[in-house]
Amino acid sequence: MSNLEQLCRDYARVENAIWFLEENFDRQPALEEIAMHVNLSEFHFQRLFSRWVGISPKRFLQFLTKEYAKNLLEGSDNLLNIAFDAGLSGPGRLHDLFVSCEAVTPGEYKAKGQGIRIAYGFHPSPFGECLLATTTRGICALNFVQNDNHESLIRRLNQRWQHAQVVQADRETQPLVDRIFAFDAGSRQAPLHLYIRGTNFQIKVWEALLKIPMGKAVTYEDIARHIGLPRAARAVGNAVGRNPVPFLIPCHRVIRKMGAFGNYGEGPTRKKAILGWEAAQIITDPSMVSQMQVG
Repeated sequence: MSNLEQLCRDYARVENAIWFLEENFDRQPALEEIAMHVNLSEFHFQRLFSRWVGISPKRFLQFLTKEYAKNLLEGSDNLLNIAFDAGLSGPGRLHDLFVSCEAVTPGEYKAKGQGIRIAYGFHPSPFGECLLATTTRGICALNFVQNDNHESLIRRLNQRWQHAQVVQADRETQPLVDRIFAFDAGSRQAPLHLYIRGTNFQIKVWEALLKIPMGKAVTYEDIARHIGLPRAARAVGNAVGRNPVPFLIPCHRVIRKMGAFGNYGEGPTRKKAILGWEAAQIITDPSMVSQMQVG
């Protein structure tokens, strides 16, 4: 079993544990009870968490509270401007994804993928099984499987790129998945290229999302102000929901201004799991901060 396959299996139990805690939060179940719910001993549950995220379950669960979410938002009104001014060009470290984003031209948008070949595959990841799709010009889709919805994800891909040639080619997409979820320290890699379809407004929102560093969060209102449309928070929310490459464009780092985590197209529990995972990476080694750039 590969490391990604093991992390994918671990994630299913972590997600189940998070869901159980949300359902029973008012009575604060003990660690032993949570472990029993996911059919593990307390000892093996501790080991699973250590393998998946690197910290104890108790510490991790502290990242899933409303109080923690509120702390994330401290200074968020300036975060996007600071990130823009900083240039977003850090060293290659843990989870140091560099993303170059290319929007389709108006003509290509209208053509809906005509003349384009899209290769897709299903692969394990640290946050569950995912579908990744790519063209010769870059990654065009990344979605996580929920409730075994493989067929609906393929249909969604075909609907978004109606005139493209869409083929399953797991061997073509595997190297990209390996790069995206390679969280071990190492030398800087070449940028991951995205090739995405969206309106001008959606592209502006997605580019703003790319500027949110790992371990930070902003509100929909912050994004709206940053793109010069302070009254467009609702429209920003719609654009965030239409993000074709969640995780790569980190829409999970946008939460509600009162500290509520909010909805997430890939599942609200997965959103909390990713935010908690990112917080744990920074706690484990504060020097390892992810930064993304728009090319």
